[in-house]
Amino acid sequence: MPHHCQPNTGPILERLEELMACLRGPEGCPWDREQTPRSLLPYTIEEAFEVVEAVETRNIRAWKDELGDLLFHIVFHSRIAQEEGHFTLNDVISGIVDKMTRRHPHVFDPVRAGLEDPEQVVAQWEVIKRAEKSASGGLKSVFDDVNSRLPALLWAAKVQRKMSQVGFDWSGPDGVLEKVHEELEELRQATTQDQREEELGDLLLTLVNLAGHYRINPEMALRRATHKSQNRFRYMEQKLHADHRSPTDASLDELEALWQESKRHTDPA
Repeated sequence: MPHHCQPNTGPILERLEELMACLRGPEGCPWDREQTPRSLLPYTIEEAFEVVEAVETRNIRAWKDELGDLLFHIVFHSRIAQEEGHFTLNDVISGIVDKMTRRHPHVFDPVRAGLEDPEQVVAQWEVIKRAEKSASGGLKSVFDDVNSRLPALLWAAKVQRKMSQVGFDWSGPDGVLEKVHEELEELRQATTQDQREEELGDLLLTLVNLAGHYRINPEMALRRATHKSQNRFRYMEQKLHADHRSPTDASLDELEALWQESKRHTDPA
């Protein structure tokens, strides 16, 4: 650490803020000093997904470490914003405390206390959120607060949820399942690449809607399935490597047999 930056023994968050100020200071780290909000984005996204990975793999130490890395990025972004005269870390914290208090009247407002149904809580959240947007003159569509730059699966889930919240949805999963079969048949009948892409998109969107009816997060479901598939294939690789072979050396029938074997050894009981 540069000689002018002395360790802070005060409150822990204050120590982190001062560390960040030091790294961004004239005698701080050259890499940290040259960063902008845009240049940090790939790293911020990576840190967020590393938190996801730690939770999914139930790695407690990594969970703690990755949350620390993500917190560092929040402080980093806030420091840059402060230098540019926009807001401070205290403003960020104050803003989220105010918003969470405002959006949880069933917890903090004695007059409206007692709400216990999670679905009612979500519905109330959306009502309050829309009222906030309307009061600021910023809400013209139910999709105004949906970020279309999200990964497609997350974006689709949010769009479907927004439409469902205003009543535009099937009454239950059975209707969606019928639609899945309909979309699958339309995909089978598609004859051009453009038609196949369109019909596959419709099928995926319908499956996202079905996930909503089953109260399943489609992003998490797909990640879980992908982890499972990857673990099975790694088992196959290990079995083949033990015989000094690779998957490219095995026949399709042999790979299928190993795949079935891997399901018995890698899938949860």
